[in-house]
Amino acid sequence: MVNDGEDPRVTLERLIAERGESYTDLSRLLKRNPAYIQQFIKRGTPRKLDEEDRRILARYLGVAEEVLGGSAAPAPSLRKGRSLPAVVTVPRLALGASAGSGSLDEDERTAGVMAFDTNWLRHLGVRPQRVSIIRVDGESMAPTLNDGDEIMVDHDDDAARLRDGVYVLRLDGVLMVKRIALGPRRGLFSVLSDNPHYPDWIEIDPALVVIVGRVVWTGRRLV
Repeated sequence: MVNDGEDPRVTLERLIAERGESYTDLSRLLKRNPAYIQQFIKRGTPRKLDEEDRRILARYLGVAEEVLGGSAAPAPSLRKGRSLPAVVTVPRLALGASAGSGSLDEDERTAGVMAFDTNWLRHLGVRPQRVSIIRVDGESMAPTLNDGDEIMVDHDDDAARLRDGVYVLRLDGVLMVKRIALGPRRGLFSVLSDNPHYPDWIEIDPALVVIVGRVVWTGRRLV
């Protein structure tokens, strides 16, 4: 519950506590340095949130911008009587996760963003600030994933939570998307291609693999 006239810093601190968020994760959501939100709340720096930062935080937390220091304004709507859902932008990274011979592209700069309903992302079981969109290159994961598909990668779902599923990983320095299958031998797993015309790596040493994240969603263009 937010009180009228409350200091935006106090309001934001309470919202963070109520929703189990962290200063660092919200700072990263805004593409700021990890201490940005903590400095705003604890030190008063900056004195007020940037307009765009305030808009993103308000939508992500599901509150009106004025409780975070913005001016009161009528809520936009899709149609009469219905307000827009809270949305968050997810970065599209400037790299391809190879489903073919492999890609050595290390350029992880943001190439754009895609907007998703915050509640839908939570329904997927992911934290919006810990996912990214990557393009699939190649056909080794066909028909599950095809060349050009966009995949959402959950970076929280890493080696510590490894289980059977489709992951983005690095093997011998090559970024790829593959299926991981845990085997009967403790500590070992296999890296598999869904397309039988491409190779598999059976019961390899986990030390050879860096898990980037688990694939939780895919989208593709119909032609």
